[in-house]
Amino acid sequence: MEKMIGQETLREIDERIPDALRVAFGIQHRVLPPPAPGQHDEVASFAAALLAPRVDDDDSSEPSTAAPPQGGALRLEFSSCYLPDHDEDAHFGHAETGVLGVADGVGGYRGRGVDAGAFAHGLMHSAFMEVVSAPPGAPVCPLTLLERAHEATAASRAAAASTAAVLSLYGRTLRWAYVGDSGFAVFRGGKVVHRSSPQQHYFNCPVQLSSGSGSDRVSQAEVGQAPAKEGDVVVVGTDGLFDNVFDDEMERIVRMGTAMGFSTKNMADVIAGFAYEAARCAYRDTPYSVLSRREKGTTFTGGKPDDITVIVAFIVSQN
Repeated sequence: MEKMIGQETLREIDERIPDALRVAFGIQHRVLPPPAPGQHDEVASFAAALLAPRVDDDDSSEPSTAAPPQGGALRLEFSSCYLPDHDEDAHFGHAETGVLGVADGVGGYRGRGVDAGAFAHGLMHSAFMEVVSAPPGAPVCPLTLLERAHEATAASRAAAASTAAVLSLYGRTLRWAYVGDSGFAVFRGGKVVHRSSPQQHYFNCPVQLSSGSGSDRVSQAEVGQAPAKEGDVVVVGTDGLFDNVFDDEMERIVRMGTAMGFSTKNMADVIAGFAYEAARCAYRDTPYSVLSRREKGTTFTGGKPDDITVIVAFIVSQN
């Protein structure tokens, strides 16, 4: 069932949403025809209304060190969007335990005649099986889950290597563990309040897990936790998202989706769709092109076509 917004469904305004993003973020291609000279540009006005500059309130964007607020338990409502390029990403979610995971097979193995997605798929399958077999109501530690999933996948001698990110919500605390450049961002009031930082050995070579002796260690994972609040939006993704979309662009998309009452599926689709277009747009910068110029001395602009996995989760009351 589609969520009604005024007299329109999301399907009926679907063409305006992508075009509003294209106008706002400088992507020249539009689905709807541009207005004639002197005519009102409905899409530009739509973009301006939905993507107005953020007005900061007193809620600091710095991670909170205060005790978490008292109140009832929270839970995750989530959906995903996967846009495959080489089909080497994998992901899962488990609502009852509040656990989300993504993994990205390292593409360099593709040139060796190896299934570059094998370890990523094995890792997420092993993680999911661990979660569903956990005692009901027990908290899930993301680092422990990642360790056990890695042990099981390595024992199967799965080929290739993978990055990974695992998050869990228990009570009112969000916890995470990630290896490499799969990651997450938490939005509160339309702005980023927590954000993973990619782990790389050097440009375009992330920290990665594998079955081989050269594997990085799960103990190298970045781990952390933070108090969660009802209304937070959590976006988890592989580097196909984070290489192609800046944080401020995601902030604007989240604000747009929140203003329009998007479901988690609507928001995941729009974020992934924007990342897909940004990856194939040669005349605008992306995080990937900016880092490439800084680290490698290149001169190109544009994105990096890749598998794109996006999970969007709304943190809501358990009741």
